[in-house]
Amino acid sequence: MTLADLIEAKRAEINDIKDAYDKALARQRGIIKEARDEGRDQLTKLEAEEIESLRQAAATAEKRHDAAKKALDELERAAADETRIEAEQAETTPTAAAEPEQAPELVGKSAGKSAGKAQAPTRVRQRPYDKVHRVGQEPRTYTRENDRGGKQFLRDVASLVLNRSDFEASDRLVRHMQEERVDRGEDALKKAQRAAGTGAFAGLVVPQYLTDMYAPGAKALRPFADACNQHVLPDDGMTVNISRITTATSVATQASENSAVSETNIDDTLLTVNVKTAAGQQTLSRQAIERGSGVEEVTIEDLMSSWATNIDSTMVNEATTGLTNVATAVAYTDASPTAAELYPKILQASSESEAALLAQAFPDIAIMHSRRWYWMQSQLTSTWPLFQQSGAANQTAGTVDNESRYGSGFRGMLPSGLAVVVDNNVATNLGAGTNEDEIYVVPSREAHLWEDPAAPYFIRAEQPALASLGVLIVLYSYYAYTFGRYPGGFRKIGGTGLITPTFA
Repeated sequence: MTLADLIEAKRAEINDIKDAYDKALARQRGIIKEARDEGRDQLTKLEAEEIESLRQAAATAEKRHDAAKKALDELERAAADETRIEAEQAETTPTAAAEPEQAPELVGKSAGKSAGKAQAPTRVRQRPYDKVHRVGQEPRTYTRENDRGGKQFLRDVASLVLNRSDFEASDRLVRHMQEERVDRGEDALKKAQRAAGTGAFAGLVVPQYLTDMYAPGAKALRPFADACNQHVLPDDGMTVNISRITTATSVATQASENSAVSETNIDDTLLTVNVKTAAGQQTLSRQAIERGSGVEEVTIEDLMSSWATNIDSTMVNEATTGLTNVATAVAYTDASPTAAELYPKILQASSESEAALLAQAFPDIAIMHSRRWYWMQSQLTSTWPLFQQSGAANQTAGTVDNESRYGSGFRGMLPSGLAVVVDNNVATNLGAGTNEDEIYVVPSREAHLWEDPAAPYFIRAEQPALASLGVLIVLYSYYAYTFGRYPGGFRKIGGTGLITPTFA
């Protein structure tokens, strides 16, 4: 990528940031206008929360704009310097063929003495490349533009295992790790150094742009995990310990002056959360690496999508600690289920969740399988909730975000205000007939997920299959999760009313 390309890309980024800033401001004005048009002098709680979120988004966009503008200025100065240096390098200076260069003030006298003599040939004097000062930003070793699918990265990893003397591959990987160290910090890469084991040449961090591509494989990915309360996984240890207050203090009205006041000794119970490892491997043949086309790209993308799916599916379905086993059941049994009958069950689950959580958190998202979400949308109704929820349209059973797609965030909103997350890691083989799914009502603030800041996602290559010309690629990361701080706050709707839906 040339300096001109970097400048053009930075200008496009600035325009995108400005558009985001303008949209945030326009939405704020729209919310205030809606309130005024309805004759209200105060915003609802949800409107106030959205206003605050939009203000934060606008402030973030403003900071990003300033940083991008500063970077653009530096790039433009670098371009001007480059133009000036190229002009200086192109200068020609006449010099005597056999005479040393003279100081500038003596050039005229020397020229006078040599009048009438044949002029010495003119030669271009250019500074050596390493003597020229350059200002600018070098492109990353592996980028979306020069290695879109990670093919070169994975090929370098495999090549260095097959041929330790591949100095070009080694140099690219070393530069990449130095770039990661600058961008993410030394602490974030500590675990990468631990990735090297017996027979491994190094611990490597997969380029960050590749982690956003989880892609072509049709897998369920991690919609629920992305909606959880995210934390940075501690650097050391295989457990995360949380103190839970199990005996609270007490306060009571004093019986009379100087009488004893209420006192209950506070006590806690340690909640221990195990750190898990999500890992996958693939053995590639040397023939596939050296003569195949796109083999590395498909491999790394598929490993990443499998990694994402595994973490999310574990959080939903794991025995004992998974969401389906932690959540308290709300039964919905009906031979001829309808969305109108199901909806009160969702409100019941929300009510019970809020009663258990009190002021600690509140239920704000509903997790369901895509088949349940589309079945609910297929239902028609002639009645509507008695109370209108702010943000939900009149005379509807909720709203659908037509811009959202699977795995990209909230898919819509129920009339109660619950945001819908569609996640196909939700099982569809539950119940006596092995054909039921479940709907989870979740307080996202209490759905805790710890992940390694440098994940995913360390990758290493070993040579256990050397005799068969195989190269082993391993991808893994550490994570921990819990719904156990206030387990009574999680509810699930299940039963014969949630059998395989019929679209009629």
